[in-house]
Order: sequence, then C-alpha cells, then structure tokens
Amino acid sequence: MLSITGQYLARYRELTTGAGAPALLPVTGAQRRFALVRALDPTGRPDLVPMFFAFPRGTVDPPRLAAAARRLASLHPVLRSRPTVVRGTPVLRMAEPEVPLIRVPRASGEGADTALRRALGAWAPDGPPIRLFLTGDTTDGDRDRVPSPCGDEPSEVLAVVLDHAACDGRTLARIVEELGAAYAEGQQAHMPAPSEVAAELTAYHEAVLLQLGVEERAEAPEALAYWGERLRAVRDRAPAARPGLPAAGEPPSGSASVSLPTSAAGVPFSDLLNACRPAVRALYGPGHTVPLGYPWGGRPPGAEGVLGCFLNTVVFPAVAGAAPSGTGATADAWWEDLDRADVPFDAVVRAAREAGSGWSGRLDGLLTVDDVAQRPSLRLAGVEGRETHIDGRPVRGPFAVSVTHGRELHLRMVWDRAVTADRTALDAFDALTEALRARTPTAPAVS
Repeated sequence: MLSITGQYLARYRELTTGAGAPALLPVTGAQRRFALVRALDPTGRPDLVPMFFAFPRGTVDPPRLAAAARRLASLHPVLRSRPTVVRGTPVLRMAEPEVPLIRVPRASGEGADTALRRALGAWAPDGPPIRLFLTGDTTDGDRDRVPSPCGDEPSEVLAVVLDHAACDGRTLARIVEELGAAYAEGQQAHMPAPSEVAAELTAYHEAVLLQLGVEERAEAPEALAYWGERLRAVRDRAPAARPGLPAAGEPPSGSASVSLPTSAAGVPFSDLLNACRPAVRALYGPGHTVPLGYPWGGRPPGAEGVLGCFLNTVVFPAVAGAAPSGTGATADAWWEDLDRADVPFDAVVRAAREAGSGWSGRLDGLLTVDDVAQRPSLRLAGVEGRETHIDGRPVRGPFAVSVTHGRELHLRMVWDRAVTADRTALDAFDALTEALRARTPTAPAVS
C-alpha cells in the first residue's frame, strides 16, 4: 500500500504528465496541512502570518513600495501562485504577479491596531498570498502615537501579510530583505529577467519534490507504528467555541507576555515543552493528554533556499500535570520524536487514529520559538522600521505560546476568547512562567 505521500506523488504525476497537462506545482506535506485547515474553515480563510513595522509618518512611498513588491512576486513562484485542488489533489496554480497595497482608513478615535485587525479580518480567501496594508492617516486630524524609531513623533504602520502556506521563518527573513533591496532601487526597480524567473521556478519545483521524497521515505512502517503508540492517548480537549463570545467590540483573542532572564544558550526546547504541562492542566483539567503542535524542519539536503513552507508540524502529547515531569524523561521522548519528525502531519494523524486514539487532528495548543537574531528588520530607503505587535487578532487554535530568545527570554501567550476565559488563560500563563522558574515582576495585562 502506498504511503500518503506516495499516493500524493502518484496523483500529481498523473495530473501533470502528457500533452496538454496543466502547469501545476506540487505542495509539501506542510502545505497539505494548511490546505486541509483552510478547507475545514467555514470561511475558507488561510492561516495568516503578519509582520507589522512602524515607520515615521511619510516614510513609505506607496507606488515605490508596490513596484518593489511586484518585483518580488514576479521572481518567486510561491508568491504568485494560488492554492487549488484538482481531482482531489492539492496543488499550486501559477497566476500573474500581484501584491495589493491597501490603504487602511481609520475612523475618528480609532488606533492603528484596531484598523489593521479589521482589515486582516476582511481578508478575501481568493487572491494573492502576499498583501500589504498601510495605515497612519486619520480622518479628523487626530494623531495616533504608535511606537516608532522616532519616539513621540507620529507614525504609520506597514503590515506585510502572507498566507502561511507560502512562508516559514527563513522565508520571512528573505522576503523582508529582498523587499527592502527592491525598494532601494526606486520606482524603476528592474523586473527579473525571464531566465531568473525560469531558474527560480525550476528550483522551487525541485525543492518541493526533494521534500516530498524525504517525507515519503519517512513514512516507514516503524515510524508510523511509533507515532500511533505515542499519540494513542491523545484526544481533542478544548471545548467548543462559546456562542456570542467575545463581546461585541472586544478583540477576539487575549494575550499576556513577560520577559524572563536566560543564559546565552537560552532554554532547551524540551524544557519549554515540559513547562507546558501545568499550563494545559490549568486550561483543560488534570489527567488529559493534549495535542500540542510545534514547527520543525527545514529545506531538504541539496535543495535551493527557495521561498515556501518546508516546516512540518510535529505533535507533542502534553500530559496535563500540576508540575513539570522530569526534564530528562521529556528530553529523551522529544529526541525520539525528532528521529521521526519528517513524517508528514496527515500521516501522523492517520497513524494515531488507526492506533485507536479517536483524535481528529485538531491541535489544542501551539508552541513556537524564534531567535531574535534571525528576526527580520525592514529597511526602506535607509529608514529602519520598528517591528511591533498588534494584539487581539483571531487565533486558529485555542491557545498558542511563542518564545523569542535574545538577551532575555520573551514569553508570550495568546488565546481564543470564544473558547477560553481570560482568567483561566492567565492562570495557565502563570503556571507556564512558574514552571520555567522565573518570576513575573507584575501581573500580565489582558489585551
């Protein structure tokens, strides 16, 4: 019997072989997962990855930025493709390069954060995978004070937003770098030569096929049996969304954050996983095994560093406990997981279900870790934007934890207010920080 990836490759080759076959690009296992999530969403919305940059007001030249963005999309196949399903097979269909630059008006008294949340909430499911949003102008002369490199001076905020199926961490850094470089060339930035476009298309196609080869080999019977046993006890734990929540006018998600002292090496990832145990206990009660996902992976050996998403989502069965278990036991189990981390998510879900878990594949929590040294910084004509957060945006899962490692550890948690009450979420956040043996100097603010 062919593996899930083997079946996918066979269907893809059947679609694209022969005279008159459509020009379609294959997708990675990670992109297949995003296609499934999108298909299950009532509105068909993809997962969005926004980056927000505050600039002194008047810095951004919209025509010049639009020209730079179009050059970027012209070169990279994943930025000018649309996800589609042909005869039951998820693929990418090439389209003309297009990057909308949308000016977001603000009503009287409305801040940039509210305006951008509203704009992202209106994201049309059909359309280009990268879009730009700019706000800062007001309708009545009021001057919003968004944190900026210029201190108290008026600012504008530029949002660079991508469909997650088109990006991972390496993608974000490269997009920001190339967007800034094209902007520096001015409105007459040259479009990529046909030979450059063709070379990038070939590299993308080959990189995805290499990745699918890695995934197909990873779906060995031993690895599938491992994941079936590892996730046998996993069930969906998060309650259903509560109708009517959050209240009208209230952001759909809450958040809390704190900065913690850390060593130069940071906190081992297994310790972060272990610290999630008391947090999931506070959220879902004791005695449960909760599916917690985290991104892992990278480009396969020999692949070009093309833009796209090559990060698999690995599932950690977080057993809800009042205190972390021995870190050694968690680390040993995690290293065992990493030996089989290339098995694509959909194959892992099937293995767990065949082992009797009854798990739907829904993740009840997410954990991501970023190195601050790798975080992109957008520079437009010599002016560096200050990356900022906009809280209150919708979250796909019940809760998510992000950790940014630099001189200190910045711990952040967001949660869906329609699923989890603020007080419960804050108790979970406190349990998480306590498990990391750090003190929170002040109570985290709900936003």
